[in-house]
Amino acid sequence: MGTMAAPFCRWMARWRPLTRFFSLAWPHGRMPATRWQKVALGLGATLAAVPVKQLEPISLDHEDLIKRAVSLVTDGANTFLSQTTLALIDTLTEYTKAVYTLISLQQRYNGLTGKLSEKEEDAIWQVIIEARVKVKAKQGNYLSYESKWMTAVHLSEMVAEAAYQTGADPASITVHTHIQMAQSQVDEVKQLALKAEAKLAEVQVEDIHLKGKEAPIKGTQQTARPPTNEEIPEQYLRED
Repeated sequence: MGTMAAPFCRWMARWRPLTRFFSLAWPHGRMPATRWQKVALGLGATLAAVPVKQLEPISLDHEDLIKRAVSLVTDGANTFLSQTTLALIDTLTEYTKAVYTLISLQQRYNGLTGKLSEKEEDAIWQVIIEARVKVKAKQGNYLSYESKWMTAVHLSEMVAEAAYQTGADPASITVHTHIQMAQSQVDEVKQLALKAEAKLAEVQVEDIHLKGKEAPIKGTQQTARPPTNEEIPEQYLRED
């Protein structure tokens, strides 16, 4: 009962203004003692039936605090890796598309070799040069994100090791799985980019071979053309 006495007294102190109101509202200005005692006893019995829970202070040791910190770090590392992976995949895809556009233009030009006028050839080459500039810009963009992505992978590997050292094995496994998925996705898109680069190299070599074949033909055409009157020696122009 000693445990309940103090809360009951505090509760009664809070309700003193209400008891005063009852005393003023009661006829003759005073509430009968017997009635007040019944009310007090009823409230006391009600409070005695309510269990009082003692709040114990939460104490965390160093290991718990470190595990909480590792959990926050793993969440941040996973987010960093996800964002850089998405950016790298998008920029690699844009680069691959730009390479295939250049391949298409180069193939069309190779197919028209020897059939174009000098003006038409210059116009096509201007378009090809612009496509090459675009490919170079896209390449620089994806290389920039690739550097950030590699940093994110390295950071995630360190975080996974830290989680393992602190005993947070599930967090360590999650980070390792995330790294493997990111590397798999990036490798798949990279293979497409490498195929595009190899195809572009083939088309450019073909262009060099065609130009090499075209040069002797042009030279032959220039030497085999009919001579003009200015180029014919005078003795062949005289009448017999």
